[in-house]
Amino acid sequence: MSSTITASVLVGPKKFVIESRELPPPGPDEAQVAVKATTLCGSDLHYYSHYRNGDFIVREPLSLGHESSGEVVAVGSNVKNLKPGDRVALEVGISCLTCDQCRTGHYNLCPNMQFRSSAKSYPHFQGTLQEKLNHPASLCHKIPSNISFDAAALIEPLSVAIHASRRSGVAPGMKVLVFGAGAVGLFSAAMANVAGASTVAIADISSGRVDFAVENGFASHKFVVPMGPRPTTVEEKLKSARDTAEAICAIPLSPSEPEATLESFDVVFECTGVESCVQAGIYAAKAGGKLMFVGMGNPVQTLHIGAAAVKEVDLLGVFRYANVYPTAINLLSADKIKGFEKLITHKFSGLDSADDAFAIAGKTADEKGNLVIKAVMNL
Repeated sequence: MSSTITASVLVGPKKFVIESRELPPPGPDEAQVAVKATTLCGSDLHYYSHYRNGDFIVREPLSLGHESSGEVVAVGSNVKNLKPGDRVALEVGISCLTCDQCRTGHYNLCPNMQFRSSAKSYPHFQGTLQEKLNHPASLCHKIPSNISFDAAALIEPLSVAIHASRRSGVAPGMKVLVFGAGAVGLFSAAMANVAGASTVAIADISSGRVDFAVENGFASHKFVVPMGPRPTTVEEKLKSARDTAEAICAIPLSPSEPEATLESFDVVFECTGVESCVQAGIYAAKAGGKLMFVGMGNPVQTLHIGAAAVKEVDLLGVFRYANVYPTAINLLSADKIKGFEKLITHKFSGLDSADDAFAIAGKTADEKGNLVIKAVMNL
């Protein structure tokens, strides 16, 4: 029998309503999941603030949320690997499974992908800020008892960092630089540590966030990107980026040996999408190094391709993730990422807390001056 559920629905910029929906029983290959935790993502914030995310414009009321976990309450007739009561992390992108990308394991690049809380496809694929939902059982990943629902929700952004780490080829002894100390940047730093990097530097405009990264073991070195007058000409922009890169590379490897500096980096993870940081990343990479485009910013940017070419710096894109949820669950279960749940700095209860949750999630500090990294909504 169908059941009536409630959902938080975005109907305009910064305007949520609570509505009732009819939820049918799960299909033969689906599980019905009661959503327990959803952490808020930057793309959610773009939809909330602007009713669009880049080129993806909201065309109908949309439930946001895609970083989620929950409890199975029912399963379809063909489902053998799940049962009611199982705790799961939700992988929320549904690919076609038949195109060339899907058949070769790159299902994150499927041209027919439906992704929860994204307005790319129409009708939109509704997000996880609803009491229950039906989802393919193959994308409901069981989590052990030592992983909380909140931590399981963070598996989604952690998966982005795992995918980026794999594409980057980070190896033991390498030096890594991360631009952006938000959740994905911190996870990228964490994965560099897991891979055995000898040095992990992190840069951000927020001193609180880079302090958090070093104090909690995500990074070994920190740099606060200065917020001076904004350059206007191409020459000024590139000089500013070069100056930033040189300042980061001049950081001493150790306080006891100030003459030995970081110099340059084998891999740079650019997790902001900000043009100046992408430019600085090219300058900071070593000859033969790599710059990973992890952040999604302005799609048209001015980059010094010549500076990349003469050093043979590889410029590599990263889009979501594929085949990484089991790895993420194993890492968390084995406690390989210290301070993981500390990234959740603010918690909210109930669908009717969406306005407050999104207002906080868009800040770097709350009204009391406390650091904001991730907000979670518990249902």
